Amino acid sequence: MKKPFKRFCKTLTLKNNPELISKYKDVHAAGKAWLEITQGMKDVGIIDMEIYIYGNQLFMIMDTEVEFNHEEAMTELATKPRQAEWEKHVSEFQNTDSDATADSKWQLMDRIYEMDQVENYNAIDGQLKS
Repeated sequence: MKKPFKRFCKTLTLKNNPELISKYKDVHAAGKAWLEITQGMKDVGIIDMEIYIYGNQLFMIMDTEVEFNHEEAMTELATKPRQAEWEKHVSEFQNTDSDATADSKWQLMDRIYEMDQVENYNAIDGQLKS
């Protein structure tokens, strides 16, 4: 049986520049994300993360521990080693300010449909999955 977790879905828009989009994909390629960034996410309770792209639109699926508090975790994540440096680095590709945090860049999305959906949830609380 799978352990319960929370899921958060987020979106972000990249600059509409094919060269910058290619570079953004490259910095996220297997083995290229900075180790401190991945470790910082794990430290705050993020179990898994996937990012998908269509054109210059990004979609993130972020799975977390059940007790994960989004606001507290994002505040803590911003203080982790190299996090500010990473955010400044990737902001070159994003439609955002260079001093913006990950939390202010990535916008939470509301789920409007799920097969066999039983109840609604608030995006900031995450959707409980098992």
